Amino acid sequence: MAFLKSDTPFDVVKHLLVMLVVGALLLFAFFFVYLPITTHHGETIVVPKITGMRLEALENYLDEHDLRYFVDDSSYNPRIQPFTVLTQDPAPGERVKEDRKIYISVSMKRPPVIKMPNLTEGTEKTAYMILESYGLALGKLIKVPDLRQNQVLRQLVDGKEIAPGAPIAKGTRVDLEVGDGLGNQEFPVPNVVNMPADEATTLLVGQGLQVGEIFYQAAEEGQTDGTVVKQRPTAGPGATIRMGQLVDLWIAGQEPVKPVR
Repeated sequence: MAFLKSDTPFDVVKHLLVMLVVGALLLFAFFFVYLPITTHHGETIVVPKITGMRLEALENYLDEHDLRYFVDDSSYNPRIQPFTVLTQDPAPGERVKEDRKIYISVSMKRPPVIKMPNLTEGTEKTAYMILESYGLALGKLIKVPDLRQNQVLRQLVDGKEIAPGAPIAKGTRVDLEVGDGLGNQEFPVPNVVNMPADEATTLLVGQGLQVGEIFYQAAEEGQTDGTVVKQRPTAGPGATIRMGQLVDLWIAGQEPVKPVR
């Protein structure tokens, strides 16, 4: 055929142009006709809401929507029924292709077992934060006589001490024995009446007591300014006190003026 002859350079160029056009048409037909037909291009499904559903009902429900699911995480919550869907990805309302996997997390039937943390080296506030981070619950706070005020002395489960590292189920309630800031040894109340205030303070602190409130009152006849004229609790036969307790003082004279900073 005359059209296919390549006698001149113009014929060669003409044939190359024809080949390019045919190739472009084939590519267009492949990507915009063949592929959309074979892959259902543009056909999508709206993802339904499945959080809150039970796992046994999920498979049939997703089959009806031409979708599948895959459990990729689980957690324990005593307030949620076991095998309940907690989260999903993609989210409800998103559009996906048929047979797409929906990744879900479900609630566990039994709580996971973890290692008991050590709570006896900090305060009750620190212990509470540690318990919360481990998924454990704070039970009873039991105050016991000890000068280490608010420090955790023992950790207990069901009345028995539990050692750090021992296995414990998440959600377990842990009771704490905490120091009340007072010693358990009683001794007679020291008498600081008629002593200079600074000496009285030194004596009280030296015996493991704390100075509580300080009140100033006008000195009466025979009283020297700056001396203790009354104390609470009072000293006397049979009066006892424990280490760490407070002793309030009444001092004769005017309250010293505090320097202005």
